[in-house]
Amino acid sequence: MNRLRLASYNIQKAVGVDFRRDPMRILDVVNGLDADVVALQEVDKRLGERPSVLCRRYIEEETDFRIAPLSRNEVSLGWHGNAMLVHKDHAVLDVAHIDLPGLEPRGAVRVDVQTETGPMAVIGAHLGLMRYYRRMQLATIRAHLGDSPERAVVMGDFNEWSLDRGLEPLAEDFELISPGNSFHAARPIAGLDRMALGAEVSFYDAGVEESQLASRASDHLPIWVDVDVAPVGPDSSMPPVAGDVALALLPSPASDR
Repeated sequence: MNRLRLASYNIQKAVGVDFRRDPMRILDVVNGLDADVVALQEVDKRLGERPSVLCRRYIEEETDFRIAPLSRNEVSLGWHGNAMLVHKDHAVLDVAHIDLPGLEPRGAVRVDVQTETGPMAVIGAHLGLMRYYRRMQLATIRAHLGDSPERAVVMGDFNEWSLDRGLEPLAEDFELISPGNSFHAARPIAGLDRMALGAEVSFYDAGVEESQLASRASDHLPIWVDVDVAPVGPDSSMPPVAGDVALALLPSPASDR
């Protein structure tokens, strides 16, 4: 087995609960997570060319991470605000973008990472505010993984307040992890940030980073999960990176009341 720490952090464009935009404070929190892969949400601004609030040079000089090449322009760090940092010990094998349905533009990002026991697909997402669309978005992510979800992880701000509803598209093939209450950072009352682990990625431990710095840096606290990644076996396979997926529409939102 190969033990890794995966983390997810909605940085709210680096604006903390004290209403100060402080990108270096965010990087200090990220460094303190001691993670192998970090999925970030709300990294890029929403208007214009969506410039990143985090400086590429500072990430390269002040952290042990490389930036997964997800941006489609020169100023963003990610795509639809989703970025991925991968520890320099691990090679980035491939990346992909997953268009998500919904009332507002949403997208998920995928980064295939080389581990000691073989490749692993990591998907970072920031889901919508309505459960109907969140289910559609998770169904799209699940369809993207095709017949090979075993070596995949989905993590991010799922925006789901319930612990037993809303994540059904992943429930059959993934172990759903809620490390604890991560929102609001000043007074955590909801576990909006989650992870889903494929069958060859085993849960070991999890938690919420509740340091004083993290409690000020964003309106979300970072979450982390320690996992063991199984060696690649004769039946192991990675989901294809490219290719559109067909999604059957769910019932209308009214049926979810």
